[in-house]
Amino acid sequence: MKKINIFISSVQAEFKKEREQLFEYLISDPLLGKFFEPFIFENLPATDISVTEAYLQNVQKCDIYLGIFGKDYGYEDEEGISPTEREFNHAKQHSKTKLIFISNHKISERHTKEANLIKNAEQFVVRKQFSSTTELKSSVYASLVRYLEENEYIRTSPFDASFNRKIQIEELDSNKIHSFVRAARRKRKFPFKEEDSIHEILTHLNLIENQKITNAAILLFAKNPQKFFITSEIRCAHFHGTDVVKPIPSYQVYKGDVFQLVDQAVDFVLSKIDVMTGDRSLSVDVPVNYEIPPAAVAEAIVNAVAHRDYTSNGSVQVMLFKDRLEIWNPGTLPFGLTPAKLKKPHNSIPGNPLLAEPMYLAGYIERMGTGTREIVTLCKKEGLKEPEFIQEEIFRTILWRKNKVTTEVTTEVTTEVTTEVKKLLEILAGEKTRKELQEKLGLRNDEYFRKAYIVPALEAEFIEMTIPEKPNSRLQKYRLTEKGKKVVGKKMKKLIINIEE
Repeated sequence: MKKINIFISSVQAEFKKEREQLFEYLISDPLLGKFFEPFIFENLPATDISVTEAYLQNVQKCDIYLGIFGKDYGYEDEEGISPTEREFNHAKQHSKTKLIFISNHKISERHTKEANLIKNAEQFVVRKQFSSTTELKSSVYASLVRYLEENEYIRTSPFDASFNRKIQIEELDSNKIHSFVRAARRKRKFPFKEEDSIHEILTHLNLIENQKITNAAILLFAKNPQKFFITSEIRCAHFHGTDVVKPIPSYQVYKGDVFQLVDQAVDFVLSKIDVMTGDRSLSVDVPVNYEIPPAAVAEAIVNAVAHRDYTSNGSVQVMLFKDRLEIWNPGTLPFGLTPAKLKKPHNSIPGNPLLAEPMYLAGYIERMGTGTREIVTLCKKEGLKEPEFIQEEIFRTILWRKNKVTTEVTTEVTTEVTTEVKKLLEILAGEKTRKELQEKLGLRNDEYFRKAYIVPALEAEFIEMTIPEKPNSRLQKYRLTEKGKKVVGKKMKKLIINIEE
């Protein structure tokens, strides 16, 4: 088998030791040594061509360009360009696979041209940081193994497609599967019906084979997914400032299947961000407008759940700050896909394809690589700062909040009205069913809506049932009490005063 050529860049003295150790590591490792043939400057044979020409010839011959960027820019030729930048540009020009590793230094410590080179590289490749030779070796190893897997030099089953020996089919929830089928038929014309065999449905989705159940099936439909994958959860936190500071005002850890995780996390964010309601005098149906588009919030959280690395000990984290929403995902982008490319048309390369497909069928995810672009479009349409996608040791999505003064309810009622109850009162015009109110606020999780919105509003006597003697009636609706109307009236009065000022 012909070996894969790797050109190890960086001719600066800054990384002489790292370059030599990396070369020895690659040729001596039992796995990598079978597949890769590294090249470094120190092994350049005597030749009658110029050094620069020799470098570029070897870049052109290689399959992978491995760049090590640090503080120094290095020797500059007559045009003021270093060999490292020449090599990188040549690799880019010839569409080589580029793996970039950057020393863990501050921007202020780097040569200006080196900082610009790194900034330019980030537009085309995902880079990794390292603080030591050991970290560099580890990162290079992980990247090259992924290269072998994605190019099918070695074959391993994706996590979601692997069979799990610990679960029995009885531990899957038939109600969850039936609920999925209803949604998939409605959203994507799924060919199966609720009364069809669960085994046939799971077989169609490639989630079961000869009674062997995949990890994806557990995450989607198990009665208790966390019994098998303890980190399959979402941690949500709300901070009043712009930094992570303890004590945390509001913190929740959500568990359940992937659909429940998404619903709970989205509802958490929507319950904490500002919402503007229209004038009741114009329409009985009060318009609702969240400061961050709910669809953008949902898309970002769905992406984190669907594409995360489930073998990681980390969990998805959703953190709401005064100025932004951050979603942290323990995962990495596939080769060739960079944060910059996420904002442009690109192929959809799901990290967990068997998990992503049912989420697509249930209407939670799109399959054509449009999700991140939709996030950008939705936020820019609302006049928000453009969202950011950042790949470091984890993948981060940042959605920015509006810079505005929040109008609050007057002091005497703020102390007894939670954010959730206040939003419920503001959109409750006339008589509405629980489902109508929940849909109006864009919330999906029934239990969360009942506990955080309906029950507190009833207990505070801000709302009342239209059929109090039959609380569980299918005809049950809710309306504002006189006490609730006063809260809404004071809020509107304060809003009008602020607008006039």
